[in-house]
Amino acid sequence: MEFPRHVPLEKDAIEALRLILGIMSDQAYVGDPIPNWDFEHIITLDLRLEDHDPAGPFWMSINDAELLLEGMAFTEIASEQFPWIDMVRWTTEFITTELRQHWSEEEWRRER
Repeated sequence: MEFPRHVPLEKDAIEALRLILGIMSDQAYVGDPIPNWDFEHIITLDLRLEDHDPAGPFWMSINDAELLLEGMAFTEIASEQFPWIDMVRWTTEFITTELRQHWSEEEWRRER
């Protein structure tokens, strides 16, 4: 794990992140995976979130966070034509801020 952090995640946050990972895995199942997505990482992260007790912080790497951010960006782009796009954009911005705060700008800029 690169730059691991303990990230507090409430039950609703875990469910939302798992939903994003589900959208990502669905995209791989329909035969149109995004080239830089690691399907094994998607499944492993989803299982870790599923097994996580929301009473404690979640051990997350910057690579986990980056994968989730990529999934949210994909979901936002795929939702542009829907009437709830403003809510998707707000949620993406909120989660991005929440996840990015656990690592410095220097850590985000480093090549992984």
